[in-house]
Amino acid sequence: MTDTQTQQVRSACEQLLAAGRDITFTAVAQASGISRATCYRNRDLRSIIDTYRSRHGELLTLTALADRVDNLTQALDALAGKVRRQEEEIRTLKRAMRQPPRRSQTAD
Repeated sequence: MTDTQTQQVRSACEQLLAAGRDITFTAVAQASGISRATCYRNRDLRSIIDTYRSRHGELLTLTALADRVDNLTQALDALAGKVRRQEEEIRTLKRAMRQPPRRSQTAD
């Protein structure tokens, strides 16, 4: 995707809104000169269109849902890593506690 395509899609969406028309992939494709298939396949373009379609962010689109899932997956992976590190630290501490203390050998 190019910045030009991004601007074309944004401009097309703005024009459609100003004209009071529905924001559809077909309408955006016609107004922007970018194929409908490209608008669907390109995640960034699809996200722009979906954002304009929701107008006030009330509509949870598939793109927005996919972004939320990606963010949650990343957060979960980070949390799982932290838990693994803490579990390893606990195991290490437990092993250290189980070992009998070393007696110093002194001459009596």
